[in-house]
Amino acid sequence: MQLTETGESRINGYLFVLERSLKTFLPGDAVRDAVREIESHLRERIAGAAAGPDDRVALEKILAELGPPLRVAQAYSSERTVDEAVVTGKIVSVLSALWRVTARTMVGFWVALGISVGYTLGASFLFLAIMKPIFPANVGFWAANDGGFGRDLAMKFPTPTREHDVAGYWLIPVCVILGTLALRATHGLARRFLARWRERRTLAQTDRFVG
Repeated sequence: MQLTETGESRINGYLFVLERSLKTFLPGDAVRDAVREIESHLRERIAGAAAGPDDRVALEKILAELGPPLRVAQAYSSERTVDEAVVTGKIVSVLSALWRVTARTMVGFWVALGISVGYTLGASFLFLAIMKPIFPANVGFWAANDGGFGRDLAMKFPTPTREHDVAGYWLIPVCVILGTLALRATHGLARRFLARWRERRTLAQTDRFVG
């Protein structure tokens, strides 16, 4: 399919709106790269389309399959954030990518909830390890004085009178180890989830453009 002057104007208009939308999510250099990449995919799709009696209809169909500029900009921004998170593993990048990816579906919500619990659990262990030497009488692994079966790991104010700490200062290394393991495991699972999401997204895009 060969684009007419009207078709070129339609493409340029689409790319202009796309660029404006991308500026909401990405810095200037990244916006230019994104527009060039998306334009390249778009023109490859147009060049591979069969010529018909009404090229305008065929062009509009291709643009509709690509999606509205704002939605394309949001998807591209999410993919860029996920790429950075998977490659660098920085916790801020991972959390940002998770927020973008998991906020769209119910499954994503439960994944985000589970990962949030893991991060919170790890941080809580480390917090208790830090607080133990500051408030030694209030942080501990508590057991009832009457020999009951209740046990809990917590920081309590005021100091419990019907419970006693059975861990002492051993609580510090134990909480450091548990907190570190929880954070590492959760972070690893988060990166693995994002990597799987990126793979599925890449396959879906390939199928869409090839198809």
